[in-house]
Amino acid sequence: MAKIKDLPKHKRPREKLTERGAENLTNAELLAILIRTGRAGKSALDIAKETLKKYPLTRLLSVTQDELHNIRGLEGTKSITIQAALELGRRASGAFDDSLPILDSVHATVAQLHDIRTKQKEYFLVLYLNARKQLIRKETISIGTLTETLVHPREVFQPAISCFASSVILAHNHPDNDIEISDADRKMTEKLIQSGVILDIEVLDHIIVTNNNYISFKEKGVLF
Repeated sequence: MAKIKDLPKHKRPREKLTERGAENLTNAELLAILIRTGRAGKSALDIAKETLKKYPLTRLLSVTQDELHNIRGLEGTKSITIQAALELGRRASGAFDDSLPILDSVHATVAQLHDIRTKQKEYFLVLYLNARKQLIRKETISIGTLTETLVHPREVFQPAISCFASSVILAHNHPDNDIEISDADRKMTEKLIQSGVILDIEVLDHIIVTNNNYISFKEKGVLF
């Protein structure tokens, strides 16, 4: 099993926090920083993912030190460090900025696309999210028929880099009200997903809307 130090520098939690800010790390990456070191065959990031699988974030807030201590790799001071961090989080919870929309479902995302449903041309938008899945930016990338020329990875991901987005959701409208996914939609989405992998910016979904309907690549199981 690879150690954290074996990961590319931009994927190591500590370096990623320094470069992009704590708000742009996943829950597992933040927990891995607290864990610091792994155990035989498991990196700190592996242990963090296993811990969150057993105790999702809402459950983690009420987990006891003994429960943490019983997880392999969290013995001794590691469980104490996590407990201290969780208590600080509880005390500071009132400072959480909930003014930004949270796009944690397809319906929440579709609600952000109402302005393009009735457009007479195809509008391609990208929704940029932080690690909490809060919408931090929305950009119109192209207007017109979708082609590789109009929707280029550079135009999609440059704003993501500048606003330190952790993930993106792609979206466009079909003015003819045809809700089917076209071959062009598939090819363009696959290209953008591959580009996102290189940049460590996940493409969470691609949603097509019409005047009174929508289709989600994620719900249809056609994300690449």
